[in-house]
Amino acid sequence: MGAEGMTEDDGLSPRERFERWRDLVGRTRVADTTSAHVETFAAQLRMFELGPVTLMATSFPSARFRRSERMIRSSDQELYHLTLLTAGRHALGCAEDQRETHRVGDLWLIDSSHPYDGRFSGVRSPGQADPRATGISVDLPISLLPVSPDRVRDLLGRALCAREGTGAVLADFLLGLDRQAHTLGPAEAARLGTVVVDLVAAWVARELDTLPALPHETRRRALVESVRGFIRRNLHDPDLSPATVAAAHHISLSYLHRVFTQESQGETVAAWIRSQRLKKAHHDLADPALRAVPIHIVAAQWGILRADDFSRAFRAAYGISPSEHRHQAFALTAE
Repeated sequence: MGAEGMTEDDGLSPRERFERWRDLVGRTRVADTTSAHVETFAAQLRMFELGPVTLMATSFPSARFRRSERMIRSSDQELYHLTLLTAGRHALGCAEDQRETHRVGDLWLIDSSHPYDGRFSGVRSPGQADPRATGISVDLPISLLPVSPDRVRDLLGRALCAREGTGAVLADFLLGLDRQAHTLGPAEAARLGTVVVDLVAAWVARELDTLPALPHETRRRALVESVRGFIRRNLHDPDLSPATVAAAHHISLSYLHRVFTQESQGETVAAWIRSQRLKKAHHDLADPALRAVPIHIVAAQWGILRADDFSRAFRAAYGISPSEHRHQAFALTAE
């Protein structure tokens, strides 16, 4: 998988760091990029290729991106640019009479075929010395999205909420993908790039009220990612089960089982719930901050109430008991 990035301790001068950051961003977002902080510029950036999709996460003090009609005539990559803002503010102009302000928790979509003027402003967060704008973006070919560009044009530049519904599913997936992208092999990265396109398509279609018009495969894959997100958010609930998942998504239990196993290489919903609970407990048992928490309480916090059931499942999954895992983790920490 193609991956590039930069950190603040890269040995570059602030101006060199700005030039490096601008060049990386410009791989997919060709624009006149400037910053009022060039002489003190500090930034982080992670960029991953997921098949035809590019995922980028970056943090920087401030920047302005201007794409003109001249740039479009010179070179149009025909890409959609999706952004999720996680810190800071963004003011966007897409036309003379269209101005939009984006805040933390907003998603918005622009494309390379229309001019825009975007200004990111950093905000100082607790424990942070300098103001920062932070976000995750996805760049994908316009031709991949199974929604007419004429319809999508109605959404361009608008601030759309990523805190509920399909927008929340998409945002959660992008955040998780950013955390795990460095572990992916080429085939897995390409497959997840397809999932990104499906989730963007489902989100766009939901906003345009055209979801039934999407291809069946796109709707099915988007549904499975929604199911996974729901499960992750509710692992602590001991009553979480395939039946409650199906009810929350207004589908039959049999349909849930069928589509989930098709998209999960045969793994069932119940098995995925169990594996996610064990994964969370495995992590917590190795956390020094939770060392004093009894093992059965750690298990209960992730929805497994019977200590014997937890111990058997944990050993089956990891080959050792929960207590042995905790002991080994703390022994390594002490060395």
